[in-house]
Amino acid sequence: MNLRCMIIDDEPLARKGLREYLADTPGLELTGEYEHPAAALPALSADKPDLLFLDIRMPKINGVDFLRSLPHPPMVIFTTAHSEYALDAFELNVIDYLVKPFSFERYLKAVTKARDFAARHRPEQPAADHFFIKCDNKLEKVMYDDILFVEALQNYIAVHTKQRKFVTYLTFKAMEDYLPVSHFIKVHKSFIVSLNKIDSIDGQDVFVAGHQLPVSRSLKDEVMARVLQDRYLRR
Repeated sequence: MNLRCMIIDDEPLARKGLREYLADTPGLELTGEYEHPAAALPALSADKPDLLFLDIRMPKINGVDFLRSLPHPPMVIFTTAHSEYALDAFELNVIDYLVKPFSFERYLKAVTKARDFAARHRPEQPAADHFFIKCDNKLEKVMYDDILFVEALQNYIAVHTKQRKFVTYLTFKAMEDYLPVSHFIKVHKSFIVSLNKIDSIDGQDVFVAGHQLPVSRSLKDEVMARVLQDRYLRR
């Protein structure tokens, strides 16, 4: 799932840092950046971004009051140098609260929360346990829980499951957009993996049911954050 994002922050360096983070995060599209909430209002109505990175202390109106004024706000991640607004923020059901300066890893955790929230509340995604694809002129039923990974094959894709491999005439992008982001992750330009089927990680590879799959360098931080979350035990 792609998320359309907007930045509102009166600090040019803060906007630049976020812009660079977004550019390094596949699946996020920056629709615009603004130094003041009033300047962003027309774009909020016209572009309807999915996710707003919003500063708090800004001239004339702060981010908390601005968010309260929006009748139908998008998902919001506060980005601020001040921690005292955290209670206000979470009363407004924001996705996350990032205190500047924040690392790419911390930013990525916030983005992952936004993606998971969007996947859970996406209206066009019915609560289903399967879908159908066309293979050799026959419609084949594929159970979500059976999928190990999806592989790009030029003009085709291969859906590898516990039982067999389905080869179908679909684009990799179409499959990436269709699969629920809460359960699947793109690890390479040619591979999408079921998160709960990853058995181990070794360097730049993940292992899924005996298959060794590469992880792109640009995606490794996101993959590690999504796979490990809070389930990594260490000394």
